[in-house]
Amino acid sequence: MSVKESTPSRTHQTPQTPQTRTQEQRRVQAKRLTRFLSQYSHLSDSFIIEFFTEDLWNTLPESWQSALNHLSYLQTAELLLDAAHGEERRYPRVWPLSLLAFRASAHALAFPRECKQEQGRASGSPKPDEFLENQSQSSLLGHAFRKHVKPKKQHEIRQLGTRVKKLCEQTGCRRVVDVGSGQGHLSRFLSFGLGLSVTAIEADRTLVTMATKFDGQLLWALEKERQKKKCSSLVPASQSSPLHVAGWVNPKASWKDFMKQLSTAECVKDHPQTPSGPSKKRLRGSEHAGYSDEVQTLSCPGSTNSVSHSLDIDMTSQNECEDSSCCLCVQTLCQEGEHPDANHLRGYPDFVLTGLHACGDLSATLLRHFVNCPHVRAITSVACCYMKITTKESPTPPGLVEQPALLTSSQDSPPSEFGYPMSSWVRGLPGHQLSYKAREGACHAINDYIRRLREGSELLRTHCYRATLEAFIRDKRPDLRRAGIQTIKKAHLLPFTEYARLGLARVGLPPGLYLDPEQVEAMLKQQGRVVVYFSLVLLLAPVVETLVLLDRMIYLQENGMDSQLVPLFDPNLSPRNFVLVALKARGSPTTSTTKV
Repeated sequence: MSVKESTPSRTHQTPQTPQTRTQEQRRVQAKRLTRFLSQYSHLSDSFIIEFFTEDLWNTLPESWQSALNHLSYLQTAELLLDAAHGEERRYPRVWPLSLLAFRASAHALAFPRECKQEQGRASGSPKPDEFLENQSQSSLLGHAFRKHVKPKKQHEIRQLGTRVKKLCEQTGCRRVVDVGSGQGHLSRFLSFGLGLSVTAIEADRTLVTMATKFDGQLLWALEKERQKKKCSSLVPASQSSPLHVAGWVNPKASWKDFMKQLSTAECVKDHPQTPSGPSKKRLRGSEHAGYSDEVQTLSCPGSTNSVSHSLDIDMTSQNECEDSSCCLCVQTLCQEGEHPDANHLRGYPDFVLTGLHACGDLSATLLRHFVNCPHVRAITSVACCYMKITTKESPTPPGLVEQPALLTSSQDSPPSEFGYPMSSWVRGLPGHQLSYKAREGACHAINDYIRRLREGSELLRTHCYRATLEAFIRDKRPDLRRAGIQTIKKAHLLPFTEYARLGLARVGLPPGLYLDPEQVEAMLKQQGRVVVYFSLVLLLAPVVETLVLLDRMIYLQENGMDSQLVPLFDPNLSPRNFVLVALKARGSPTTSTTKV
C-alpha cells in the first residue's frame, strides 16, 4: 500500500531568491541555516566509508530506519533528493514527521540552482540546448573558442564571459583580471571574442605555457580565416592577446600588494611574435597582436638589477577541483625595493575582477580585494573546493598550498583572515562552524547522483565496496582509519575480491589478506542502506554551500556593496553553478547600490 502526498511543487511557488532578499532577510536566513546544520551535523560530518565501522545506519532514528530501509533507487531520488518532484509523491509507507521536516527544510533553505537555460531545455536532455546538434560542441560558441575545450568549460566561458562583458559596459572598464586562469580558455574568449584587455594569472607554469601556445594557435587560425575571406574584422583592430602571468595571489597580502603584482606584470616588454601554427613564418600583423610563445618576463621599475625576472614561481599545481584549471594562483613580487611606487598605482586603470572556479580561499581573497581596492570596479566570483577554505577551527586544511617561503608580503599587510566565515554576522552566530567534511560534501554533484539513482547505475556500488573494505582494513590495522586508497579505475565493474586486492595493496596490507566470504556478502547486501544514508548526507550539501555563499553576500553588504548570486550555469553540466556578481557605483569606491 502506498501513501500519497500532495504538496505544492517548488516550481509553483514564488520563494524569495538570493537576489530579492533584503539585508535583514539574509541575516535571518543565515540564522536558520546555522541552526539547521548544527542540528544535523552528525550527518554532514560522517564519512560514508565508515558506514560499517561506525554503524552509521543505527545512528538514524528507528522511525527513519523503518521508512527508508527498503527504498528503491528511483524512490530515493524522487522522495529525498529531487526538490522539483513534490506535487505527486507516493510513499511505500508512512514517513515520520521528523524525516519529512528534515527533507522539506533542506530543500527550502538551499538556494534554488536552476538556471534560465535549464528551464527551457528540451525534455529528457541531460545537457543544455546548445549541445543538441553536437554533444561535444556548443552551438553558441565559435569554433575557434571550442578547440581544446570540453563541453562543460565551453558552456561556462560563454555564460561567464558574456556576464563579464556586461559588467565592463556598466562600469566603463575595458580591462579584466582573470585570476586562476588555467589554460586561458576564459581569457581567450574575453580577449579575442569580446574585445577586452585581459591579464590572466595562474599558478601552474605548465598551464601558463599551454595558454600562451593556444593563443598562438587561435591567432594563426584567425589569420588564415581572414586571408581566406579577405576580411579584417575577425579580431577587433585594437585587440591584443591576453597577458598570461604565472604568479601567486597571496591570501595574506593586502590589496596594495595585489595591485603591485599586477602593475609589475604590466612592465613586461614586447617580444617578437611567433605563431604556434604549422608554419614558423611570422604572423602577418603579429607585431600588433601582443602574442609571445614564451612565458612573460619582467624587469621592475626602480630595480638596480637590469636582468629580467621570470614571472613564474616553481610551484606544484593544486588543481584538485572539479576541473583541471580551477586553480590556486601564485604571487609574483619583485625583490625588496623593486615594487612600483604608490604614485604608479594611482594611474593604473580600473578593471573587472573574475575567477572561474577559484579554489578554496582564493575566492574569499578576491572578494576582499574587490571591497578594499579602488581600482576593482566589479567582480564575478565562481567558487569551488570549499573543503580547502581556511577556518578558525581548521586554519590549514588538507590540500592547502602555503605561499613560497622566499616570497613575503609587504610589512603593512593585514593579519591573515580566514576564508569562512567572512562576515561579522555569521561569525557571531552560534553553531556557524562548518567542519572539513561538511565543506567537502558541499562540493558533491547532487544532480549527477540523482541521475545515477534514476538509471540504477552500477557506479552506486562504489561506496558500499569502499565501506566494506574499510571494515577489513580497520580489523587488521585499527590505526589505518580512513586510509587514502584513491580512485580504483572502473571499480564498479570489478568483483569485490579484485577491488579489495587492489585496495589492500595501496594501504600496505597483503593483497591476499583473508576476507571472510560470509562477512563480505552480509555487508554487500546492505548496499541499498549505504546509498540511502549517503543520500541523506548529500541532501545537506546544497545547504552547506548556501551558507558559505550567503556569508559572502552578507560580508559584501556589511561593507556597503550590493551583490547578486546568479545560478548562471546549467547545474547538470556544472555543479558549482553559482556566480556571485557585484559592482561599485560610479564615483564611489566603497558603496554600491547599482543593479547587477
